[in-house]
Amino acid sequence: MSEEKKMRHSDTSPTRRKLVAGGAGALAAAGLGSVGRLAQAQATIEHPFANGRRTLVAFPEKRPLIVLTTRPPQLETPFEIFDDGLLTPNDAFFVRYHNAAIPTSVDGDAHLIKVGGNAAGKPFEITVSDLRMQFRSIEYVAVNQCSGNSRAFFTPRVTGGQLGNGAMGNARWVGIPLKDVLARAEPKNSARQVTFDGLDSGVMGGGDFVKSLDVNHAMDGEVMIAFEMNGASLPMLNGFPVRLIVPGYYGTYWVKHLSSIEIIDSVYEGFWMKPAYRVPDNDCACIEPGTTPASTRPIGRFTVRSFITSVRDGARLNAGQPATVRGIAFDGGDGIRDVAYSTDGGKTWRDTRLGEELGRYSFREFKFAFVPQAGNYDLRTRAWSRSGQSQPMEASWQPAGYMRNVVESVKVTAA
Repeated sequence: MSEEKKMRHSDTSPTRRKLVAGGAGALAAAGLGSVGRLAQAQATIEHPFANGRRTLVAFPEKRPLIVLTTRPPQLETPFEIFDDGLLTPNDAFFVRYHNAAIPTSVDGDAHLIKVGGNAAGKPFEITVSDLRMQFRSIEYVAVNQCSGNSRAFFTPRVTGGQLGNGAMGNARWVGIPLKDVLARAEPKNSARQVTFDGLDSGVMGGGDFVKSLDVNHAMDGEVMIAFEMNGASLPMLNGFPVRLIVPGYYGTYWVKHLSSIEIIDSVYEGFWMKPAYRVPDNDCACIEPGTTPASTRPIGRFTVRSFITSVRDGARLNAGQPATVRGIAFDGGDGIRDVAYSTDGGKTWRDTRLGEELGRYSFREFKFAFVPQAGNYDLRTRAWSRSGQSQPMEASWQPAGYMRNVVESVKVTAA
């Protein structure tokens, strides 16, 4: 069965979705109001970093996921899910909000998107139902990854949500090219950027989560207003009924519950663009701990990453028996060219075997086999993109804990 058929869900209608009756409170430590009664603690896990104990909870439309916070919801995908296939199931897909007041009931057909701004020649409004009927759709597979994925592994430790490696996922998205929607608004020659806002908001002010893209990026034909994810409507916690998809870019730009698009004649400098979500403006987007960057820029494309998924740190292998190791690699859109592996901590390297390519923005599977003799092994993988970018052997550091992509180590014992 193909990956997409495995992921099919019987409900693809945009009209569904009340998260639960009465809902706004689901997201506070076990007392989440009426939604909270459906968010049941299942088990605990221990991440391999300080204060790494986490609870797994099944939120509405989700299997048990790793809880970082509940108000707002921050839920990680258990890492073993990434060994089950290249597409991450909707009910296992990670969740990241910044504002605690999130929508819990949306009419998916009647939901309105306002398109305007001071550099829009013809502002208009459109419902999701009309959006789907009046514009042609496109489809591609792309990774969504939180900027702070793996933040808890930074040394020295940094502030922010202490995420493990599960704040990422890969899905087949269907939606409308943003370019076509913007064209209907007839951008003026003065247009410089496009801003995006959704239905979530701060409980006590704090401002909407508004993001921006340069107009040329927004008009590239790949940025998408998505209404379908792995053959089904988006889960509420992943942005139902429509969200922005910015392939190859960190999830901070993937605005959920999209409700407002503005074409503007200036560079937007709201809080979530400046000072938030910025990185040191240098080649590595890094600095030495204890120092301050001379200048910063908005975070952008993914760095190259690879993970071993079939073997966990501390695993025991059978000495003298062939062992097949699987993993995934991805980057910001150039596509994965090679993945090498080492069984001796990076002293020697060999090529892995790459699997099928679902698209240049997708996870790419790799495999390698070796016959371990009795002893200890330090397994590592290192990916290269088609543009020649790769992973550093030593972890870079930055104060926000973004963009980690060091060559990871998985230590195993054969006996």
